[in-house]
Amino acid sequence: MKTITFNQKQISQIALEFDELIPDEVYTWEESDFAKYQVPIGNTRLPLSDYFDVTVNGSAETPGEVVIIINGDLTRVKYIGTKMTAGEIIANSSVDLHCGSEMEGGSITVNGDAESYAGREMKGGILTIKGNTREFCGASYIGDWRGMTGGIIEIEGNAGKQLGECLTGGEIHVKGNVDILAGIHMTKGLIQIDGDVTRWPGGQMQGGNIVISGKLSRLLEGFANPEIITDPEVAGKTFSGKYIKYTGDIARNGKGSLYLDAEKNRNFLAEDY
Repeated sequence: MKTITFNQKQISQIALEFDELIPDEVYTWEESDFAKYQVPIGNTRLPLSDYFDVTVNGSAETPGEVVIIINGDLTRVKYIGTKMTAGEIIANSSVDLHCGSEMEGGSITVNGDAESYAGREMKGGILTIKGNTREFCGASYIGDWRGMTGGIIEIEGNAGKQLGECLTGGEIHVKGNVDILAGIHMTKGLIQIDGDVTRWPGGQMQGGNIVISGKLSRLLEGFANPEIITDPEVAGKTFSGKYIKYTGDIARNGKGSLYLDAEKNRNFLAEDY
């Protein structure tokens, strides 16, 4: 195994772009390679050594044998783990935009919060965010209609608006609360939310599953045919208790499933339930 450790020396006022510093690209690098590397910043490049000291321990024959540890204030470091296919990245701070975007394999752990577009268009691997994340986690990018297609995103805090927008596969699990329009335009995959949701999950969804174990403030009219299911099994997972199952979004002839904890969302049920 090879461990590559980045220790921050100073914070850049303009975001550094780390998309080239993934196990796939640097698994053969030694300290001398990092010393001469120029990191993208805005419309130019500057020496990585201006911002980080890098130490290398061990050796690796493949990207899967690499662990990258990044220490410091990473709120101005974006594209961490973009397009990685193997190995492990541990970011010991909150991180900037596009963490784990388009990743295909391996794992990323963020020991803090993640800015917008975390896990954007993700294809595989595991992205774990120990804090909160902002809008468009696991979503498509501007102008595209295909978001996350595979892999797992685990968020231990809260998530912003349009979580899993255009989701076409994979799994997103949020242990906290979620803002407006989770799962909008989704066609496949699973969004599991343990906390509360503000309003309108599943807007224009055509397939896939959303499970909300907290309280939902507002439900779209496009979800119909409610039925009570006990201990539903969804995408290979069993959810204990009674859930209201809706089908929708009927405005798009959708066949997706939205599950709401029945006890916490009794206000959506008719009196005879």
